[in-house]
Amino acid sequence: MASLRDLGLSEYEARAYRSLLDAGPTTAKELSRASDVPMGRIYDVLSSLETHSLVRSQSASRPKKYVAVEPDTALNRLLEDKIADLEEQADQYEGIVDTLSDELEAAEPVEEQFWTAAVGAEESIDLLVERLDAADRRIVMVVGRSSAQFDLGNVGDLVAEHLDAALERGVEVSLLMTPTMVETLPESVGELYAETLSDHPEFTVRTAAGVQGTFNLIDSVEVCIEVANPLNPGEPFAMIDLKDPEFAADVREEFAPRWEEAEPLSIGGS
Repeated sequence: MASLRDLGLSEYEARAYRSLLDAGPTTAKELSRASDVPMGRIYDVLSSLETHSLVRSQSASRPKKYVAVEPDTALNRLLEDKIADLEEQADQYEGIVDTLSDELEAAEPVEEQFWTAAVGAEESIDLLVERLDAADRRIVMVVGRSSAQFDLGNVGDLVAEHLDAALERGVEVSLLMTPTMVETLPESVGELYAETLSDHPEFTVRTAAGVQGTFNLIDSVEVCIEVANPLNPGEPFAMIDLKDPEFAADVREEFAPRWEEAEPLSIGGS
């Protein structure tokens, strides 16, 4: 059950405010009895509520009287304070991340082979975007006739957004797909291509018939391969990520001539 404590008030402050709403203008002594807040604490509690602009006082009266601010106004003020606190915390965490990003450096690439796999649609896409985010120099994305990377609703938007982020940090992106695949792109992906990606000097799209399978070559040392669901080819069954410079070099050699023979995709073709 929601309570005023969820918005930052203490138990005593919440009791005092609720009692003031019921009692109307009242003295600290009367409020202490009505709210069960000890008399030794009531003035501190009222002072805190005034600081939060949740109560108003009538200083001219003897003894001094207090009245509660209307609930809608009080709740909005508490919400604003809470949002301000959260924004300050977010800024602090961002500063910590920036500091740690400078301190933490990845080790030199290991030449020996290492592979991992994710099974299931959600896990597969999570692995894919993780590896796209890890790219430092170049991403080569080859998309066959049917690919969950662009076919599954919001997944296509997500992949396109991560490609855009890669471009912003200086990564070269080359995308090869079949003409049929271009025709089936979700409208939102086409809009992102036309409005953002197509104008970027490091982003190139080409099309070629007969492209089979879907894989991503990351920084020429890592290959991320999509495995389609045999019962539903438009849905990923798994994603295999293989870090192996030798295998990646073989993939790059196979890709190079197909890329040279492929047709550039114009904005009108998107």
